[in-house]
Parts: sequence; C-alpha cells; structure tokens
Amino acid sequence: MKLDIIKPELLIPAGDLEVLKIAVLYGADAVYIGGDMYGLRAKAKNFTLEKMKEGIRFAHNHGKKVYVTANITAHNDDLLGIKKYFNDLKSFAADKPDAIIISDPGVFNIAKEVIPEIEIHISTQANNTNYETYKFWHRLGAKRVVSARELSLEELTQLRMNIPSDMEIETFVHGAMCIAYSGRCLLSNYFTGRDANKGACTHSCRWKYHIVEETRPGEYLPIEENERGTYIFNAKDLCMIEYIPELVKAGINSFKIEGRMKNALYVATVARTYRKAIDEFFEDSNIYNKNKDIYLDEIKRSIHRQYSTGFFFDKPTHEGQIYDNNTYEKPYTYMGQIEDDIKDGLYGLVQKNKFSIGERLEVMKPDKEAIEVKVLRIVDENGIDMDSCPHPMQKIYIDLGVQLNHYDILRRRE
Repeated sequence: MKLDIIKPELLIPAGDLEVLKIAVLYGADAVYIGGDMYGLRAKAKNFTLEKMKEGIRFAHNHGKKVYVTANITAHNDDLLGIKKYFNDLKSFAADKPDAIIISDPGVFNIAKEVIPEIEIHISTQANNTNYETYKFWHRLGAKRVVSARELSLEELTQLRMNIPSDMEIETFVHGAMCIAYSGRCLLSNYFTGRDANKGACTHSCRWKYHIVEETRPGEYLPIEENERGTYIFNAKDLCMIEYIPELVKAGINSFKIEGRMKNALYVATVARTYRKAIDEFFEDSNIYNKNKDIYLDEIKRSIHRQYSTGFFFDKPTHEGQIYDNNTYEKPYTYMGQIEDDIKDGLYGLVQKNKFSIGERLEVMKPDKEAIEVKVLRIVDENGIDMDSCPHPMQKIYIDLGVQLNHYDILRRRE
C-alpha cells in the first residue's frame, strides 16, 4: 500500500483562554484544551464552560478547531459527572467542540450516547501501540487515535499502511516526555496521593532520589550513574522540528505539541516555528532543509529541557535522561502580551515580569520575525510615569518606539 502525502494538522495545547487565542493566531490548525474536570492537567488553569464556549467561538471564527480532553481513568463516582459534563458541551449549539479526547471505554460509551455528533479521539493514555488497536476503535466509531509515545517511525508507517484510510493518526512531536508507559504513572499517587491518571500529577519523575538502607533510616545514600547525579527518571524533552519529512512520510495526520501548562510565550514560539517549518517543507523541501538550523535555534528560545528524538528512531538509552538536574533552560522571559487597549498613544498590557526604561526587549508577531525594541516609556493606569514595572500582573501602558498590535508578545533575552 502506497502512503498518500498529506499536510498534517498542527495541534497546539492551551491551558487558558489567553493562550488559546495565541495558539490560534500564531499557527495552530487546532487547539486542545481541558475543562475544570475530567482532563489530565488539573493544575493548568483550564476552562470554565463559558470560557470554553468563548474560546471555541474564537477558534471557529478563525477557521480553526478545538478538541476538549476528557481522558482521565474514570471511577464509578466520576460517571454521572461526566455525563452531565457532556450534556453541557452538547448545549453549546453552534460552538460545540470539534472532538472529545477520551481514553476510558466507559467514558467513550457515555460520549457516544450523549454527544454522538461530536468526533471522538482516543487519547495516548489508552496505550495505542498497534494497528489492531486502531481498527478496534475505528469499528466503534472513533475518528482518530493518538499513538503511544513509545512507537518508532517504522512502527507508525506500518500502522498507517494497515488501518482504514479515513482513520487518523495523531502523534506527539514536541514537548515533555513521561517516564511511565503512555503516561500511566503511579509515582505521584504513591508519594502524594495525587493521581496522575485523574489529572493531578505532581511530576514525581523530576524529583531527586536517594536510597535508604532498611536498618539505617535517615541515612541517605546517593543514587549515581557514572557520576552524573540522581535525577534517574528525568527524561529529555522531545523535539522533531528537524524531521518533518520523516514524520510526513510516515502518514501522520496530526502533529501534536505537549504543554497545556505552558505560558503564551512558549505556545507562540513553538506554534509559529512548527507552522513555518511545515509550510516551508510543503512549499519547497529545499527551503525547509536550508532553514532547519533556524527552526531549531528558534525552538530553543522557548523554555525547555535538553532535546532528544524520543522513540522515533530507536529506543532511548541513558542519553535520553538528564541525571544532574531537573531545571529548564530558559533563554527568554515572558514579559507580557499587548492588549486591545491604547491610551494617549501608549499600548496597554498586563506585565508578567519586571522590566525597566532603557531595556532591550523583543516583540513577537504572529506573521513576522521578532524585532528588537527599546523601552522608551512606562506609565501606570493613572497616567503616572514609572522607571520600571516591578509588580507582576500590573496593568501598564508602554512606548517601544514601534507600532504594536493586539496579541503581540514581549520577551527578553536572558
């Protein structure tokens, strides 16, 4: 069977309404979000029903899609609430979600009963590792299955060749990797009572561990591997920006970015860079090959751990882990997003981090390269000039010497 070359969807995460709008404007074809309950990112800000409706309307007005997560491992006590939740989504009328992401068969049945008009996508949490699994879900009515992160490109290619042509494959291509198979982690629940499979993961895999000998409590023995340190579960982040041709050739329908707890700067940087890489590859592969170093350099300007290619080319070795720390590389700091608010020729924003008069910042725009600017003036809400803005979440007005637009993002090189 010959694979058809398809232009993949770029699927971007959003933890709140502000980030959803950024994802849509900076290059996403679709955005995935979570409500207040039943998704696997309970610590994200997430969406109330009203915010969800507003976000879906915004995306649809821009020709983009929104998928809503309901991918917890459900217990009996969850089922009535899930049914009510799906009825709430059904009431959205013209602005319903374009799909629901589900992992649990019971939740799947409820969705088929309550909202049969909405597509169902099967979450990576369902351990989707072979084409018979895909065909199983296809027969039940699922439109798309998210592949397990543990699959290689060769396995994905074989999978594509053995499933119906209208069955879609969604695959993570960028973001944090999980120590547990298909994200089914028990560490968090064991240590803290917060269940990762119900959305409350504490990221225990990023913690520093020691050994304690049974008869000597309190005497901590370090865990070492070739003298690199003790963060034995801390995986590198995934980044496949340099391998767009290989991903396309495998027949993947949707390139999924991880990160529903990331801020607007991260989402804008990753969405815009993958958007450009995908578009340029389909325009002319020579342009893509020429610019691969540029894509990678720009991606590295977002907050990240060291990068790897995960399981795509081979099973990760010790080189896929970070043993000596659990910190992010943070080359840029998010300063804020320009709002639709101009006063006396100054542009309004709610600042996220401190900056001062005379500082050099960069302005990111959805469809242009970032430009360097100088902070010429800062004024508070009362019109009083300030030398700096030291208070996070303070509403201010600024002059950067250039024209700004709603949803432009400010960042500072560290």
